[in-house]
Amino acid sequence: MSLAIFEGIVLFLAVSGSIFAWGHLLIVDWLDAAQVVWQAAAVSLCCIVAFYYNDLYDLQVVRSFSLFASRLLQSFGVALILLAAFYTLLPATQIGEGAFFSSLVVSAGLLVPLRAIGYFFMRHRAFADRVLILGTGPLALRLLHEIEARPNFRYAIAGIADDGAGTPEGSLPYPVLGPLERLDKIIEEVKPDRIIVALTERRGRMPVNQLLECGARGILVEDGQWTYEYFTGKLPIESLTPSFLIFSGAFRKSRLQLAGRRSASVVAATLGLLLTAPLMALIAAAIKLDSRGPVLYVNERAGLGGRPFHLVKFRTMHPLPAGETGNASVWARDDSTRITRVGRFLRKLRLDELTQFWNVLKGDMDLVGPRPEILANVKTMSEQIPYYSLRHSVRPGVTGWAQTRFGYSVSLEQVTEKMRYDLFYIKHMSFWLDLRILVDTVKIMLFGRGAR
Repeated sequence: MSLAIFEGIVLFLAVSGSIFAWGHLLIVDWLDAAQVVWQAAAVSLCCIVAFYYNDLYDLQVVRSFSLFASRLLQSFGVALILLAAFYTLLPATQIGEGAFFSSLVVSAGLLVPLRAIGYFFMRHRAFADRVLILGTGPLALRLLHEIEARPNFRYAIAGIADDGAGTPEGSLPYPVLGPLERLDKIIEEVKPDRIIVALTERRGRMPVNQLLECGARGILVEDGQWTYEYFTGKLPIESLTPSFLIFSGAFRKSRLQLAGRRSASVVAATLGLLLTAPLMALIAAAIKLDSRGPVLYVNERAGLGGRPFHLVKFRTMHPLPAGETGNASVWARDDSTRITRVGRFLRKLRLDELTQFWNVLKGDMDLVGPRPEILANVKTMSEQIPYYSLRHSVRPGVTGWAQTRFGYSVSLEQVTEKMRYDLFYIKHMSFWLDLRILVDTVKIMLFGRGAR
């Protein structure tokens, strides 16, 4: 977000300067200033949207300067298309050709070297924080993997302190510097900037006095669960304790927040039904022409508090032959051989979900939230996935954090992974997170990233 804001300011200044250079050297009154601001804002906004939808702000995707440079030209092409539409709707925002093309050249001339410098600092270990990991258990291993995958966070692993979790030393990618009992000496040898506590068992093992002393000396001490959450946008289910969830305030939502959330969902669903009614009519006709069977598919799902409701979707699969019930496995999500031609297209763009605006109006769902699970599967999943029942503490959604971050799930491992994202969403549920999810959902629908 901060990178997008910074580059948005750079683009705005570049466009404003180009407008002045091509004839607007004097501002006679506030209307002139407002026109320049409006014109520059239109160009920079279209560029930022194009950059976002081409993943230029996702440093997990654009991990090197060469990848950024290769996508930048494509992004400017998308920006031109957006601007053409913008100028058609609001012709007063259009600027002259000379100012327009010079602003693009100046913008590229500023963004390219700024990004090059940014990638240099991001990659160079001399500018990264030296990190000491306390622990060798599952959470510590996940943190090591996430740190390696995110060089833009500028964390450099200096070593690991063994907590006796039983992980073979040779299987760890970084040196084990000794047991927790000699933590004082390890800190003196490593001189870390940060210490991440990822102990498998904290009771009686937490080196409290040493960590307090480190904090007093200016060394940052981080809880491994919080660090993992910050890095990944999900919660480490296997390492969570009930006290972590209770005292984090994850489930304390004010009545005002819940009322505002519900009101926004109802308004959005009403507009969604009105605006997409012609499209849904076309989809219904296409389904009827493509295959036999009903247009809609109704399935019983678990809603708020685990209460059952009937989810409505456009049918995307051929009906089962008479007498067949399909695969009875909890983890068998779909039989891909039964997906229709129209259904495959609808699933790719998530258009089969449009009818769920009706479920939102009925009160079964909200616009954003964890996806509703098949009711018959809930008991088994609650037994096999830790904290699974917590998904039912909020209304399920038409779209959700897990859907935009992970996509479709067809196994216990994948459903568990999505549960990590669902818990993160419930803990951090807010208007701004919902807005981000909706923007990402549109991105998936337009470009298919994360689609099933």
